[in-house]
Amino acid sequence: MLYLGCPQWSAAHWKGRFFTSDCKTADMLREYAQIFNSVEGNTSFYASPKPDTITTWSNAVPDTFRFTFKIPKHISHELALSQCQQELKQWLDLFSPLFPRLGMVMLQLPASCSPEYLTRIADFIAQIPKELTLGIEVRHRDFFAKGDAEKRFNQLLMHTGVNRIIMDTRPLFSEPPATPAILDAQQKKPRVPVNVIATAQAPMLRFVGCSDLAANRTFYAPWLNKIRGWLNEGRTPYVFFHTADNHDAPLLARQFIQDLGIPHQVLDPFPAERQPQQQTLI
Repeated sequence: MLYLGCPQWSAAHWKGRFFTSDCKTADMLREYAQIFNSVEGNTSFYASPKPDTITTWSNAVPDTFRFTFKIPKHISHELALSQCQQELKQWLDLFSPLFPRLGMVMLQLPASCSPEYLTRIADFIAQIPKELTLGIEVRHRDFFAKGDAEKRFNQLLMHTGVNRIIMDTRPLFSEPPATPAILDAQQKKPRVPVNVIATAQAPMLRFVGCSDLAANRTFYAPWLNKIRGWLNEGRTPYVFFHTADNHDAPLLARQFIQDLGIPHQVLDPFPAERQPQQQTLI
């Protein structure tokens, strides 16, 4: 199974293009789930939703849909994984109604989190319930240097069944900052090497595309064989497509699947494409 999605489901500029033109904000997740079978939930990184919101999200998607949510920044960045047991338990308790539809919890670590924190990372992993799938994204350069530090990190992930999240920002940085959106994205996204490895059963790729859809093919071409290989090995990849403003992210995802050559619901008509067109009287 390949889980595919974008880094958000609520986007006003998708109305009339991918969502139906009269789609209300409350209905965006339902229409998003008609296009994709997963989503990269970044909002949880900054703030926790209310319990009734969790229930609303769960009821808006089919049983086959899988959410991924980031562990709060307060835990990963401010507490630096230290003495966070109570905060983590509260967060997991909040999201527990979504566990049946939770594909992965994501731990995004700051660039300041060096290999010196490896013991803290191991202690944190031990706190995650066994029924949940965990993915970790690192940004410190030593984790990409192919030296002893990276080897020890990868071995930890393999031993504990944790997925190493891979971020490919090469397309984003291949173009000049010609728009405010591109400039903002280039300032915020990490420019780290792309070290390709599957440390567990659910490898995750976060692909940040450039504004020219066709130009992205050069960058994701190697990923086509890698994704096919992971699927043939029985793994369950998660692939999320970003662009600087995410305006065309669904089109990039559809283009990728077309080139991948496997069936996927993103190839079906978007809700906007199925919406009856109003007849104009002349």
